[in-house]
Amino acid sequence: MSADEPTQYLFSYGTLQSADVQLDTFGRLVESEPDALPGYTVDYAEIEDTRVVDLSGLTVHPIVRATGNPLDKVVGKALLVTEDELDAADEYEVALYRRCAVVLASGRAAWVYVAA
Repeated sequence: MSADEPTQYLFSYGTLQSADVQLDTFGRLVESEPDALPGYTVDYAEIEDTRVVDLSGLTVHPIVRATGNPLDKVVGKALLVTEDELDAADEYEVALYRRCAVVLASGRAAWVYVAA
């Protein structure tokens, strides 16, 4: 398997599902499947980075926070990406977010951006 093979799941509940954001960030539309993130809830954050705002078209983006309650869940998509694309997503996300490892409702291991 080569380094440019998509082997990582990145759970997206917001702008990374947008075709424009994917094309700009990854240079392609990525394969994805519906999934959910248990034990988290969605909040919203004001984005001040003009590049991100221009690309997404939104000044307010969703942001997830852990609740520890298994009844809470965030619905989104598991994006299948490469290591390089994960790095590109790190560049896209602003300082309000940090990437962490989670297990999705489907049982797949994934990365997700949570409140920093």
